[in-house]
Amino acid sequence: MLTPAPTRRKRAFAACTALAAFGLSAGAGLSLAPTAAATPAGSKGVTATLFEWKFDSVAKACTDTLGPKGYGFVEVSPPQEHIQGAQWWTSYQPVSYKIAGRLGDRTAFKNMVTTCHNAGVKVLADSVINHMSAGSGSGTGGTVYTKYNYPGYYQDQDFHSCRTSISNYGDRGNVQNCELAGLSDLNTGSAYVQQTIANYLGDLLSLGVDGFRIDAAKHMAATDLAAIKAKMSNPNAYWVQEVIYGAGEAVQPPEYTGTGDVDEFRSGTWLKSAFNGGRISDLQNWGGGLLASAQARTFVDNWDTERNGSTLTYKDGSTYTLANVFMLAHPYGSPNVYSGYAFNSNDDGPPNGGSVTACYQNGWNCVHAWRQVANMVGFRNAVAGTAMTNWWSNGNNAIAFGRGTKGYVAINRETSAITQTFQTSLPAGLYCDVQHGDPNGGSCSGPTYTVGSDGKFTASVGAGDAVALYVGAGAASTAPGASFAVNATTSFGQNIYLVGDAAALGGWDTSKALLLDSAAYPVWKLDVALPAGTAIQYKYLRKDAAGNVTWESGANRTATVPASGKVTLNDTWRP
Repeated sequence: MLTPAPTRRKRAFAACTALAAFGLSAGAGLSLAPTAAATPAGSKGVTATLFEWKFDSVAKACTDTLGPKGYGFVEVSPPQEHIQGAQWWTSYQPVSYKIAGRLGDRTAFKNMVTTCHNAGVKVLADSVINHMSAGSGSGTGGTVYTKYNYPGYYQDQDFHSCRTSISNYGDRGNVQNCELAGLSDLNTGSAYVQQTIANYLGDLLSLGVDGFRIDAAKHMAATDLAAIKAKMSNPNAYWVQEVIYGAGEAVQPPEYTGTGDVDEFRSGTWLKSAFNGGRISDLQNWGGGLLASAQARTFVDNWDTERNGSTLTYKDGSTYTLANVFMLAHPYGSPNVYSGYAFNSNDDGPPNGGSVTACYQNGWNCVHAWRQVANMVGFRNAVAGTAMTNWWSNGNNAIAFGRGTKGYVAINRETSAITQTFQTSLPAGLYCDVQHGDPNGGSCSGPTYTVGSDGKFTASVGAGDAVALYVGAGAASTAPGASFAVNATTSFGQNIYLVGDAAALGGWDTSKALLLDSAAYPVWKLDVALPAGTAIQYKYLRKDAAGNVTWESGANRTATVPASGKVTLNDTWRP
């Protein structure tokens, strides 16, 4: 039976990617590797990381959301057989290279890749190749192992001789030859180890995988990674490497651009600094001084940083949403949208073992599907190849900018609404605001804005809100209906729903109530298409994870859909 690691080891591993401070200075004597042309070609460059999602759930997301919304890639959690345990980090302690983890077997993995490809989405596999486990036991696929002995793969001689945990990030040998939080450290300088890893990655390629995220790349010499890649069945396969920047550290991210892209952790810490206490007007030159844009993968958060507090998280409400909007709108880097789950403890593993039966239930956040985020993927695809133009700010926490003649976004993190006439380079026309509506051919389910022949339009942007327009998301008219917004606080596991007398509002049947979007929490929003002139009665209700219903107090609310356009409703929950 598997013996669990001591608590201090679990905590250390959960925070292993946050051991360094962030800064801008390079280490002494650093030699920069040549830049590799690693980024895949194509205009769909946004990745969604579905952290700890089962493979069959990933397949459904590719079909239902990722493909239709224009995501180019989905990153899946490690498919390798790993140690047993419910904690998320057990996925990062492999015991073999069989596809036999908690997220699915080989057949489920292959089916997921095929389904995602059919939806137009490429697949990146998170790959743990720096180390194996920290202890002994029986793996999720039945492999019996001991530390430094993994049948069919590795024995004692295949690991580095330093059998103590890393203690000095200023010492290159210590970082790359000793053990990360007690995990058995593979000797990636060994030709045998390199070939064994290359064979595993090649096996994933044979199942259709398009590329890899290389976990803990910082803890392997860049020359070792280059040798592994050269031994792969496809040495030109895309990969992106986890290399956290640490000021004054011996190992630096630019060393790894010769083998692929690099996760630029400073992009996330800078966003937190600006959006959570600083000024977003300081982000005009976001990315300046960091890795070259063509080699940097940007993100607002990931599973490590959301737990160690170095970046924003879903718990930051509209601030988090706006940071994702900014990342997707700004030209720097290749964005990675992180989509995880709610957690109370840093060790919390995926709900239902990774099975996602529905978004926004059982703790699944589904950030990739939030309208404010998902519709910006279409924005990003539409503006690909354009530079930032027409920058505007109020000198504090309201900004706006264009992307050439293709798009324009305004972001307001002030505590009150702003009204501004924005100068754009957009062609004259009627545009769908994709922050609040979905474009569909020549129609829009939300508000529209008219850009004049002078490139100007006027908008009121609410506190903690944004407006985004792009060529290709035009609108001939605004579909009639109602735009609901209610300010309502909730406890963990609760969501806000809408129900009313119209059939489109559930006909007062709470089982048919409509879930509102929490992206701008504590304001919950939903647009509903209704015939022009329809008079409605409605109320809001809370549902918990068990389906228990709590109605707001007071009489039924009422509204009437106008002859054209939408009725906009800004309500407050009545306790």
